[in-house]
Formats: sequence, structure tokens, C-alpha cells
Amino acid sequence: MGLFYSIKEGFSGIGRAKLPAFVTIAVGFFSLVLLGLFGTVSFSFYQIIQEVRSRVELEVFFDEALNDAQARSLGERMQSIPGVAEAKYISRADAASRFRRDFGEDVVAILGMNPLPRSVTLNIDQSHAIPDSITVITRQIGALHQGLDIRYNQEYLTGIESNARLFTLITAVAGGVIALATVVMNAFTVRLAMYARRDRIKTMRLVGATRRFISAPFLIEGAVLGLLSGALAALGLWLAFEQALLRYEPAIYQILHPTTIYVYPALAILGLMLGVFGSMFSVARFLRKA
Repeated sequence: MGLFYSIKEGFSGIGRAKLPAFVTIAVGFFSLVLLGLFGTVSFSFYQIIQEVRSRVELEVFFDEALNDAQARSLGERMQSIPGVAEAKYISRADAASRFRRDFGEDVVAILGMNPLPRSVTLNIDQSHAIPDSITVITRQIGALHQGLDIRYNQEYLTGIESNARLFTLITAVAGGVIALATVVMNAFTVRLAMYARRDRIKTMRLVGATRRFISAPFLIEGAVLGLLSGALAALGLWLAFEQALLRYEPAIYQILHPTTIYVYPALAILGLMLGVFGSMFSVARFLRKA
């Protein structure tokens, strides 16, 4: 009986305050659409960063003092360094073959000798493909033998990480502001509903109604408003991505599409959570003053 009453009163509250409820749903819709866009772009950017990290390589060139067996042995030892996913040894003959493949010229025929050094290409694990971890790995490699020439695109990797941190900060701040606006609007609507029924609430408290019994309809009201906002936002993004973007910008769609399957249900759940949270805040504040 209590649950049925709470659900009935929750929906009745929305019906009695149509304009505030409409404004709340509209504000929640636009807020969550923006939040969904930020989330989609952020997740896609994160996947691109992970893809770039998976391709980070170190090239270690050996000096002429080391023979082929010694160079291979050092390459095997590098394989055991934490953060190194794979070590591929490249002999001088392999290096000459690569030169011929890439430039179409035989370096031995041109120079009468093979000047290319032995080397090892190290693939770095994604979790270690950040500047600080790369620095640690290069120190460990350098400690294996003096005279090793270690090369990687440090400036490029540092730039990627700096941009990733900046983008994450911007999206986090923007997402927080949007989420706060949604919470405030839900709280405002529920507070108006409680104020309109303040006399009834006082009567209920006088006859011994518990705080839980009084607040349940308002929490359900906030949850319904939040869920409607989230569902409409998910539908709006689906139309934008699956209809407009797929038709007019398929290249961008291919980049963003893998993350949208998570964003659609996340928006509905997030709208529900924000609605409940805003209602809880408003109900607690009203009952404390009543």
C-alpha cells in the first residue's frame, strides 16, 4: 500500500506542476545531451590515445664493439624489463633489407659495405607508454651496456600526454557544471511541489507519518523526471549520430560510433541518478526546516 501510494503521488505531483516539470525535463534533456556529447568525444579521444600508446616503440642501436651474439643476448635481456611487451632483434643484414624495401636502393651495392648497425625494436605496453615510464625503461636499458643509442619520439609522446590531460580536465569541469545544473533543476522542481503541499505535509507529520513515507513520492517524482530527461537525451543523441552523422559525416561517425553504445544507456541511468540526488537534497532541506 505504501509503495503504491508513493508511486501514485509521485506521478500526481508531476501532473499538478506541469510547467516546472516540463522546464526540468527540458533543461535536463539539453544538459544530458551536452554531457553525452562530451562523454562520446572524451571516450573516443581516450581510445585514440590508447591506440597511439600501443604503437610506441623504442629503437636501441648497438655499437660496433658488440658482435651478433652479444647484441641478441642484450635484446633478450631488454625483453624482461617491465613495460616492454616485445623485443625484435634486427641484424645488419635485416637492416639492409629494410633499407632496400623502404628506399629502393641497395646500400651494400652503393657503398661497397653495410654501414647499418644492429638494433632492437622494443614495443612498449600501453600502461607504460607515458613519458615517465618511458624514462624509467630507457634508464634500465642504458644500464645494461654502455654505448647504446636509444631513440624514440619524446616530444611527440609528451605532446600527446599533455593534450590528453588538458582535454580530460576540460571535459571533467564541463561535465561537472552540466550535472550540477541538472541536479539543481530537479531539486527546484521537487521543492516547488513540496511547498505547494506544505500544509498536507505538516498534517502528515502531526499524525505520525515518517520522513521516509513523506519523502518517497517526491523521490519518485525526481526519479521520473530524471529518467525522462535521460531517455530523451539518449534518443536525441541516437538521432544525431545514427541518422544525421552516419549520413553526412561517415568518417567522424566511424570514430565516435564504438563509444555510443555505452553512452545511450549511461545517459538514462545518469538522468535517473541525478534526479534522485536532486530530490533527496531538496526533500532533506525542506523537512529539516518544516
